Order: sequence, then structure tokens, then C-alpha cells
Amino acid sequence: QVQLVESGGGLVQAGDSLRLSCTASERTFSNYAMGWFRQAPGKAREFVAAISWSDSTYYADSVKGRFTISRDNAKNTGYLQMNSLKPEDTARYYCATDPRGSIYSSSKYTYWGQGTQVTVSS
Repeated sequence: QVQLVESGGGLVQAGDSLRLSCTASERTFSNYAMGWFRQAPGKAREFVAAISWSDSTYYADSVKGRFTISRDNAKNTGYLQMNSLKPEDTARYYCATDPRGSIYSSSKYTYWGQGTQVTVSS
């Protein structure tokens, strides 16, 4: 059982940056792909970014060029660097790992964190 804990969310202004972290309880984290998803009130959870065990990266079109996903396997931690934040980025952000299928689909991920809130004011 892998436990994930997100941190780094907060209230920022449009154009600001934040870095989210996701720390895993198990060293086997390095063997899995990791994804970031977000969910705004009244909306479905949506894919943001993912990184494979071999460090290939994937992004939603809405964040491409602004967000960067990375991982530090020595620290069992993944990151989401978010630059040029927009009000439409406001959501609760979740990390997940061990996808059993498409990395773009939230339903395929086995383990989830509790999320961290990101609020971007205009």
C-alpha cells in the first residue's frame, strides 16, 4: 500500500508560480508512473500531467508550456512546477501513482493522495 501526501498549494495571484510536491511512503514509487490531476468544484477530475518510470513526460494541452512535472526517486517525491498561473487553474490538485492502463485516465490509478488546494486570483 503506497501512501501519497501532497503539499505546496496555496492562494496566489494570476501570473505567479507554485511548486506542488507529492511524497510517497514506499521506495517502489520509483517503479511507477506518477500523475497529477485536478478537480474544480462542480467539474470532473481532469488530467494535468504525468511522468513515467523512465521520466517521459505528458501534459494536458491547457498546461503545456506552463507546468513541468518531475520526480526525485531518491526522495520518493514527485513535483509539479506551475508557472504563469491563471484563475482557471484553480482546483484541488491530486497526485496518483501505479496506473494500470492509460496514464491519462484517473480511473486507472491505484493510489491517490488527499489533494492540495490551489487558488489563483485574478
